[in-house]
Amino acid sequence: MIKKLSILITLLLMCNSYTSIAAEVEVTWSNPEKYRDIRASSESRKHFRAKVFRNLEKHFTKLAAKLPENQTLKIKVSDLDLAGDTLHGGISRIRIVKEINYPRIKFSYQLLDKENKTVLLAGDVNLKDMNFMQGASLRYKSDYLGYEKKMIDKWFFKSFKSNLNKN
Repeated sequence: MIKKLSILITLLLMCNSYTSIAAEVEVTWSNPEKYRDIRASSESRKHFRAKVFRNLEKHFTKLAAKLPENQTLKIKVSDLDLAGDTLHGGISRIRIVKEINYPRIKFSYQLLDKENKTVLLAGDVNLKDMNFMQGASLRYKSDYLGYEKKMIDKWFFKSFKSNLNKN
């Protein structure tokens, strides 16, 4: 019994220490009503927008977990164009994904040192993936916003290659 308890405590401490090695992330959505395409298909625009933002924020948080804990990643999104387009399909709208409607996202970012608030990296980014339907990557095949996440991943790992945790 004591052995099981000590193993449990060790595992809990390991989990706690794992969560503390991640950078923080702050995502700001600037003027979302002016974004190129964030139209809902079969739900209210407000609910759809909140769901998209929540999913992309979770994805940025997952990526930031690969950065050292003494850093903060700030993202300010200025435009978003989801893969595909919404069209009328009978009584409701549906999102049709074709190669011509590729995903795009425009944002600025800063990677800050938490202690002295110095900027380690910064830039303006205009991502687009015109070949989003090609390639053998199945990582996000059935994932919500998979094309957008794949595009963000490429940028993240290229931009922060030297800043990533080594674990």
